[in-house]
Amino acid sequence: MSTGFGIIGCGMIANFHARAIADLDNAKLVACHNRTLPKAEALAAEFGGDVYTDLEQMLARDDLDIVTICTPSGAHCEPAVAAAQAGKHVIVEKPLDVTRERCQAMIDACETAGVKLATIFPSRFHRSSQLMKQAVEQGRFGKLALGDAYVKWYRTQEYYDSGAWRGTWELDGGGALMNQAIHSVDLLLWLMGPVVDVMAHTATLAHERIEVEDVATATLRFANGALGTIEATTAGFPGSLKKIELTGSRGTAILEEEDIIKWEFADPTEDDARLRAEMQGRTKTGGGAGDPAAIGHHAHSLLFRDFLEAIEQDRPPCIDGREGMRSVELILAIYESAKTGQRVELAPQ
Repeated sequence: MSTGFGIIGCGMIANFHARAIADLDNAKLVACHNRTLPKAEALAAEFGGDVYTDLEQMLARDDLDIVTICTPSGAHCEPAVAAAQAGKHVIVEKPLDVTRERCQAMIDACETAGVKLATIFPSRFHRSSQLMKQAVEQGRFGKLALGDAYVKWYRTQEYYDSGAWRGTWELDGGGALMNQAIHSVDLLLWLMGPVVDVMAHTATLAHERIEVEDVATATLRFANGALGTIEATTAGFPGSLKKIELTGSRGTAILEEEDIIKWEFADPTEDDARLRAEMQGRTKTGGGAGDPAAIGHHAHSLLFRDFLEAIEQDRPPCIDGREGMRSVELILAIYESAKTGQRVELAPQ
């Protein structure tokens, strides 16, 4: 029996969700919802499923088991809560939503309904990211000293002008940090652990008619004592692949998109040389650095497969709602620091 998926919000990112669903065994897209028909009809024509503009009608389907939310970032909460109340499991595109309160409302609704909730952070499923995580857990870095994320991407003015919601606090929730760099923010937290305080600056330097930042810098202090930085921009022509750098007393590793470009430890293993060779040349797209559509869907497929297994095994998915909220909370603290000019502490996690 196939698991029935429905997609809510049929813009560009919905195509990647639809491709991931198509990769799954015993799953199919049965419904596409959008406020206007043409986008839903276009998605359904390519990937299948019935089209809806009435969300309640779509959620009433007995063969609909899981919905994925691909609406603008600040419009995730309402359809997610409605889906949970209808007894459907929920996958939400990053960020989970744009305020802590809206994120918590989604988590509460899913817990009350007894359904699963996951957040889309596919970079965690890359083999290279998992090797970095294993090295941290094995203590190969010694005492972690620095954890840094660099997202120097480029977006044209036309990108921001293409949708009235883009570049707004209400529906985008922020700029280069909340929309683009949040994948790296999530990875950095996953690898380094929680942040206890931040100092930050943001600016809008290269784009017009947007409310949010197109460049941001933040310094971080992690709970483990390490320090770190986040640099993010959408003003960096032509756009560079995102990087994560971990540095400790016994090793350094640099992750560039799906490639590991540095992997050096004071206590080498027999596998290190092989891994250095295997983990280069894996990035097959532009990683979204200059073109938001230049990404792959293979890691989405892995995330969706984990979600199906979480339902079957009645366990939390790897990136549940609480995990999804961590990056939002850090970015909101960065915005607060940039606004006030003060160090901002984060609640213990």
